[in-house]
Amino acid sequence: MNRSIHISRTNPEHLDFRKLIALLDEDLSANNGEDQAFFAQFNKTDTIKHAIVAYIDGNAVGCGAIKEFGEETMEIKRMFVHPDFRRQGIAKKILEQLEIWANELKYDTCILETGNKQKEAVILYQKLGYEVIPNYGQYENVESSICMQKKLKDLSSAI
Repeated sequence: MNRSIHISRTNPEHLDFRKLIALLDEDLSANNGEDQAFFAQFNKTDTIKHAIVAYIDGNAVGCGAIKEFGEETMEIKRMFVHPDFRRQGIAKKILEQLEIWANELKYDTCILETGNKQKEAVILYQKLGYEVIPNYGQYENVESSICMQKKLKDLSSAI
């Protein structure tokens, strides 16, 4: 069944975003084990201003956010799709909408970090034009991190 995905722009205080983030953190803890304590310090939402929640039939099923990283660069943060709703194009739609939003805000590059255990995420990012780059910032010497980047074209025509 192909149900329509509704994307809502919001901020990290939105209740549905916060609920999804709690599920994401549980998922990451199960996946990363004790390494998750290190990553958790970089995943706080207090410096994030732009968040997206994806809905199907009124249910919050996925989220993502962008955070300024540099003058021309936004960092993709807190990407998550509820396990019951994966493989339906939701993550792709969230990521595309985050890129459009970053472009509207006059940023020309998006970067992100994901873990080497998140193989499906890496495949998705590569399909959508992200390329592996040297690890940046706090991830510089973290062997389990994979950092990626995408140069944004003018996406205003995609709206």
